[in-house]
Amino acid sequence: MDQTNELNGTPAAGPAYPTVPHRPMAVPAGEAEERARAFHEVMARRRTVREFCDRPLPEGVVEWAIRTAATAPSGANVQPWRFVVLTDPERKRHLREAAEAEEREFYDRRASAEWLEALAPLGTDWSKPFLEVAPVVIVVFEVHKGPDTPRPYYTKESVGIAVGLLLASLHQAGLATLTHTPSPMRFLNEVCDRPAEERAAYVIPVGYPAQDARVPDIHRKPLEQVMVRL
Repeated sequence: MDQTNELNGTPAAGPAYPTVPHRPMAVPAGEAEERARAFHEVMARRRTVREFCDRPLPEGVVEWAIRTAATAPSGANVQPWRFVVLTDPERKRHLREAAEAEEREFYDRRASAEWLEALAPLGTDWSKPFLEVAPVVIVVFEVHKGPDTPRPYYTKESVGIAVGLLLASLHQAGLATLTHTPSPMRFLNEVCDRPAEERAAYVIPVGYPAQDARVPDIHRKPLEQVMVRL
C-alpha cells in the first residue's frame, strides 16, 4: 500500500527519481496476432541439440544475443547476471572434464531411479562432448552480494528470464543451443575465473548442429493443457 501523509491523506513525499518518456512499439491492432503467430512458428522449431559441428559463428552474433538477454527485467533493476563466453579450446576441455566428473557421479550415484526414468527418453548420459565441439560455450552466473556488487532480489527469476531471451535470440539467428546444468556447479568459478559471489546457473553450448544431428521425438503440450482462462 502506498504511504500517505498522516495529516491530510495525500501521498507522502518521497525521493524524486529521474524518469524518461516511455516509447512503446507501435503495432497496429490488426497485426498483433499475426506477429505473435509468426514468432511462435519460429520458436516452435527450437530444439535442444546435443550434436554440434565446429563451424565458426558469424561475427558479433553472440554479443548481440547477450545484449538482448541483458534487456530482461530484474528485481529492483539490479541486473544480477554475468555471461562468460568461452571459446578457448583448452578452457573448454577443462570445462568438459570437470562437468563429466560431476555427471558420472550424478548418473551412477545421486540420481533417483524415478529421475533416471524421466531422462531416459532424452537419451542423456554423463558424456558431454558438446562442451568441446561447440565453438562457443556461454556460462551464465547469478551475481550475488559481494565487495563490488549489490544485494540482488528475485535472482533466479531474473536470470531465468534473461536466459530465455538469450535462447530466443540465438535461435532467431539460426543457431542451436543446449541448457546444461551440472550439479554441483562450483567448479565453474575456477574454470571461468569468477569470484565467489558469482554462482553458476547455466552452461549453454552455442553453434550449428552437426549435419547428421538427431533430436528426441518429443512434443509440446497443447494450449488447453498449459493455459487457464478465468
